[in-house]
Amino acid sequence: MYGKKFMGVERTTFLIDEKGKIAQTYEKVTVDGHAQALLEAV
Repeated sequence: MYGKKFMGVERTTFLIDEKGKIAQTYEKVTVDGHAQALLEAV
């Protein structure tokens, strides 16, 4: 944009376990199919 570089939007999802700790991290996810993959992991 106007010759400047920028990162843009980066989506990240965190799966939290029953104890409140991060069980899994999904970085650079896409919307298509992500919800289904997350439900399968749960």
